[in-house]
Formats: sequence, structure tokens, C-alpha cells
Amino acid sequence: MYKIPANTLFTGQTLVYMPECHSTNAEALKVLQLNPKVSEGTVIITSNQTAGRGQRGNTWESEAGKNLTFSLILKPSFLHPKDQFKLNIAVSLALHDYLTTQVSDVKVKWPNDMMLGNQKTCGMLIENQITGQQLLSSVVGIGLNMNQQNFQMDTATSLSLRSGEEYDLNQALADLLQWIEARYLQLRAGVDMMPEYLSSLYGRGETRNFKSGDETFEGIITGVDHVGLLEVTLSHGKRYFDLKQIQMI
Repeated sequence: MYKIPANTLFTGQTLVYMPECHSTNAEALKVLQLNPKVSEGTVIITSNQTAGRGQRGNTWESEAGKNLTFSLILKPSFLHPKDQFKLNIAVSLALHDYLTTQVSDVKVKWPNDMMLGNQKTCGMLIENQITGQQLLSSVVGIGLNMNQQNFQMDTATSLSLRSGEEYDLNQALADLLQWIEARYLQLRAGVDMMPEYLSSLYGRGETRNFKSGDETFEGIITGVDHVGLLEVTLSHGKRYFDLKQIQMI
């Protein structure tokens, strides 16, 4: 179903298509385990992901044959493990780049979702393999709602629902991989993308309700620090949270 993209240097030049699988991230991790020297840029893609994984142990709802569900193997050994969130920034901005060529009102929701207005259209899960002080490899899992028309939750949407267009998934994959490769090469060159990331951040500068443990409170998202902690300004000062510590409600 999917073809190797013509306009990338390495991203997607090795492409493994699986009609159905539980999780493309799990399959990509198996590939790395069996062959650590697998080519950087290898893509594992499926038409039907039956147990896609998201953050907080959530599953990713995706109708078979309607969306992009794939994992990309990268080898960002140029990054120190403490800087691994920079990869998250680069991929988030690549998704933002692609989506803004199709629709408006695109935002990055910390730490790894893409929003069209107040509805989620894309989720990302990056799993890094670290040994000592070296980031050996990363599996970047992406679920992007393209042509799906119905969702169980009204907080989800697709590009097709927003634009009214029907998308060629093969072309969409090729286009998206170009954006990812461009941002990844910027990352490799040491470009600081944090200012762009912050300017695209969903809810930044707005008063929102949050939950942390048993505590609920109002705060304003004012930034993200260099290790990826969310900066929230409260009435009594700033606090920093990781993914497991806070939820926007």
C-alpha cells in the first residue's frame, strides 16, 4: 500500500508495511532488538493498529485504513540523554509544519499531542533507548487522524473533518516524512527550536484548570523547560510538572 517517499534523504527509505499489528512502536522496538544496525529512518507502518499506545497508558483510537499509524526509527546519538526532549520538540514542530499546510488553528499540546482548535488530531509516543550517557536510538510513534469521520470521543477530530478533503495516505506520509526529516536535520545541526515550540503551544498564556494528584487548581501555562517539564504560573509562583504529575481538565 505504501511507497518509499521520493523526496527524503533517509527517512522512510526503508519502509516495512504490516497490514495489521498491535503496535508499530512495539514492532519497531523488536526490529531494533534483532538488528541494532537497522538503517536510521526506517518506518514501520500499518493500516490497522489494534492496540496503539499513548501516554499515561492510554490507547489510541484509529479506524482501520483511515489514518496514518506508523513508527520511525531514529539514532540521535548526537543528543545527550538530558536533552532528549529536543527530539520531542523537533517532531512536534514537524507535525505542526505539515498540519498547517492543510488547515488552520493548529497547536502543539504538551507534551505530545496536536490540536486542531480544541480537538486532538494526532498523538505521539517517543521511546528512547539509553545506555549510560548515550542516547542510542529512538522510536517515534505517530498516530495522525486523516480520513476518519466518527470518533467515540468528541475531543477527537481528523484532518478530513476539518478540511472537508479526502486524503491520499501514501502522499500524506511522504509529505509528513519530509517535514520530519527537515526538522531532524535542524536538530542535528544544533538549531534551537524552543522559541518556535513555545509560540505554538496550546493554552500558553491562558488560565486553565489543572489536576495534580488529588489537588485541583487554576494556573497559566507559561513555558516548558529544557528537560520538558511544563511551567505553570500559579498565584503564589511557578511550579514545574512532568507528564505523570499534571493533567489539564
